[in-house]
Amino acid sequence: MSRTSRRTRRLRRVLILVALLAIIADAIFVFYLDRRVTSQFEGRRWTLPAQVFAQPLELYAGLGLSVDALEAELARLQYTRASDLTRPGTYRRRGSRLDIAARRAQFVDEVREARTISVITGSGGVTRLVDMNGTQLPIFRLDPLLIGSIFPIHGEDRIVVTPQEVPPLLPTALMVVEDRRFETHHGVDLEAILRAAWVNVRAGAIEQGGSTLTQQLVRSYFLDERQTLWRKIKEAVMAVILEARFEKADLMNAYINEIYLGQDGQRAIHGFGLASQFYFGKPLNELSLSEIALLVAIVRGPSYYDPRKHPERALARRDLVLKLLSDFGAVGEADARKAIKQPLEVTASVTAGYYPAYLDFVRRTLRRDYREEDLTEAGLKIFTSLDPRVQATAERALVDELKRLDQRYKEKQVLLEGATVVTAPQSGDVVAIVGGRQTGLDGFNRALDAKRSIGSLAKPVVYLAALETGRYNAASLIDDAPIEVKLPGGKLWRPENFTHQAHGLVPLTRALADSLNLATVHLGLDVGVPKVAQTFTRLGLDKTPDPNPALILGALDLSPLEVAQLYNSLANGGFRTPLRAVRDVLSAEGTALKAFPLEVTPVADSATVYQLNRMLTKVTQRGTGRAVYNRIPPDVIVAGKTGTSSDFRDSWFAGFAGNHLAVVWIGFDDNRPTGLTGSAGALTVWSNLMRRLDPESWDATLPESLTEVWIEYPTGLVANPGCADDVVSIAVPKDSELPIKPGCGEDPLSDFAERTRQWLEGIIRQ
Repeated sequence: MSRTSRRTRRLRRVLILVALLAIIADAIFVFYLDRRVTSQFEGRRWTLPAQVFAQPLELYAGLGLSVDALEAELARLQYTRASDLTRPGTYRRRGSRLDIAARRAQFVDEVREARTISVITGSGGVTRLVDMNGTQLPIFRLDPLLIGSIFPIHGEDRIVVTPQEVPPLLPTALMVVEDRRFETHHGVDLEAILRAAWVNVRAGAIEQGGSTLTQQLVRSYFLDERQTLWRKIKEAVMAVILEARFEKADLMNAYINEIYLGQDGQRAIHGFGLASQFYFGKPLNELSLSEIALLVAIVRGPSYYDPRKHPERALARRDLVLKLLSDFGAVGEADARKAIKQPLEVTASVTAGYYPAYLDFVRRTLRRDYREEDLTEAGLKIFTSLDPRVQATAERALVDELKRLDQRYKEKQVLLEGATVVTAPQSGDVVAIVGGRQTGLDGFNRALDAKRSIGSLAKPVVYLAALETGRYNAASLIDDAPIEVKLPGGKLWRPENFTHQAHGLVPLTRALADSLNLATVHLGLDVGVPKVAQTFTRLGLDKTPDPNPALILGALDLSPLEVAQLYNSLANGGFRTPLRAVRDVLSAEGTALKAFPLEVTPVADSATVYQLNRMLTKVTQRGTGRAVYNRIPPDVIVAGKTGTSSDFRDSWFAGFAGNHLAVVWIGFDDNRPTGLTGSAGALTVWSNLMRRLDPESWDATLPESLTEVWIEYPTGLVANPGCADDVVSIAVPKDSELPIKPGCGEDPLSDFAERTRQWLEGIIRQ
């Protein structure tokens, strides 16, 4: 045998061995991919972020909601005005009557099926609710608004839809536009690849793709976006495996729930279910022909065809999709022409109905009880206390006022910031949180994380501690005189009033209403700084502040949420209710998992708190907070306190009416001076907010241990109306011995009671 023959035989054996090894390696590779694809796809199929819902609006006869306001609420829920009610998510207005085709909705206690009702309104609000049979309804809940999701750190968010929730046109449109041989190919379509290549060469641009829907699904579900030969090979093999292992209907449903369709900041919009909410604010099964066509158009390039950023491109692509649907008989030619005439009609804002600051509070609440994986993968349904109407009002009040205040500053690169927290005092429900002027964007949440000096917001705590000693009441005199306090380390602290003037002996009511620093320091030192510090803790602080004398004047850094907790205990009559955002948690299947019941702890005597709250009403009626009545009706009683930190760095106002408590902070993020007092900045936001919320008067019942009396505001001497020019009414313990203004009677309490009795009798006779 020649040397050449031996070499040829050896080379043949090597090639056969290499081929066998390649076959074995390919088999192992295919086996590995098969196991990976099958196990992951069967185990599905998606990580399901927790969905977070606002509290639903309850409609009932007597609700003070006009027909226009009710229509605005339906618009917030993306209900469409229509001439007929053939499908859920529509309504019809006839004068003061609204006929509503309500959607199927999940509540904490039930699933309500789609139904149609009528709401009749009058001048005072809702007068009657009836169903389509004319049966009167005692109450009806609108759908709870979906306000966001708690998605994984990599940002994937989706709403999974079942095949029954998918409009039949959508799979058809996807096949017409993206993969016409979907029903017959086995994962890869060589004919489509060649056709796309020819079209793109002729056009000189990428106009068609050759990937099948299954390949796109593989790319989105299993692979990254790197354009390499190795990735394309894996994509093709995995697509073939999927086609061999699963039914076409399963693959189509997976595609509809998986494909990437847009970006909202850090949140990636996956699936048509969430895309329908993201672009149109309504469920997928309510989309019109033109809306379905737009979503299908976006598939080709969510960034390139973004209808908010590039409406012309999106419109042209949508119209092409409609033409293709008509050409292939998926829709009628007349319907396609009508749809082409429609505008894009996407929601005006990417962040419509998305409240990141509130969601931040929800996340922090839930992480005490749930693992991160539960919140981002298990599809939990979270029902919160958020009131969308209050939230929208709070956002508008803060942003509008910040824009107005911006005109004060020459340096336009640095803008004022602010935060607002609104609660329902009796329940502790947090109904609105605004974390900054960019209300719809994730970022630094000033409502929860901006720890700023609270200034004079601390004073009510000092006065409460003083009243609790039993040695003071609202008429007690305290010296508003200069004082020096020796601090640790030998330094001297010399506080001053805002006006740099001292006023001598003044009643506690005036000292608090006019926010007199010197009087408050004298009072706090007499009570004892440690007792003041402990009072902060009782009212709701997690940690007792350092008992430094400067604490008396608010040398304490708190967030707006922490301030809201303190003042909520006052507004609730001395009962601490931990502020809560979450009410209930349901599983993905709708099973109740956890409730967050109301917790109430008495932390201060209710009669003592009543005395303090009456003093806080004097802050707004005639003290530093009197500007609230520039916007709030004069017959509405509200209580509150202004706060200004050193060098005007922080502007605060905290206050409450009968139905809402709100805390507002305004300042610069870099802590530079604003030049704003609490009344010049935060108070204007607070009063505009409260005015729009139709506040109820604070009208707590006078405790039996107290009585009302008139005193002269400057001196604290008892003086009935008509006996002195400047008098205010206060509440004091019945056994209080009060000095009387000369010439104003010897029994002021009895005289006051007699005058009150005569006044009431006069009203009755009328």
